[in-house]
Amino acid sequence: MAGRKQVLIILLFLLFVLEGTVMPWIIPDALLPRIGYNLVYIAILFVTVYYHRHTALVLGIIFGLLHDVVFYGHMIGPYSFSMGLAAYLLGLIFKSQRTTMPVMMMVVILGSLLFDTILFFIYKLFQLNHVSYDWALVEYMIPTVFIHFIFALIIYVPLRKQLDKLSRHRSLSKDKT
Repeated sequence: MAGRKQVLIILLFLLFVLEGTVMPWIIPDALLPRIGYNLVYIAILFVTVYYHRHTALVLGIIFGLLHDVVFYGHMIGPYSFSMGLAAYLLGLIFKSQRTTMPVMMMVVILGSLLFDTILFFIYKLFQLNHVSYDWALVEYMIPTVFIHFIFALIIYVPLRKQLDKLSRHRSLSKDKT
């Protein structure tokens, strides 16, 4: 079981590295300021639905803090707080081992909007953001949701298989005790 968890953490770290290295090359320069691509967050949403919300909370806090330090230097904490809180809340609502693909895609859409909304209002609270919510929704939240949706479609099958194996191994360990 520890090996599966290590694979999950390595996968999340690789996604984090891809966000900083490959994604700026894939997204056109004109759209780069408008699109936020949090590949790690989408994988954490899969963890919250198919594995456990507490694990997703911890992963969200850790990888959110990495985002705060490496990518976004305005403040330390908004991404950490937003990733952890959004993943936990969605885990409370959509906890099921048998969640279907359309439901998972709905979780991705809602999770992406929730994450961006929490970030928007944190930045608004500390006066780092001077635009209206309507403008932010149209200009960068909806394009970000589209990118997250496409990425979730791509990783759905392989990540779900890995998380199912991890959950199955976890339930077998509980049965033995």
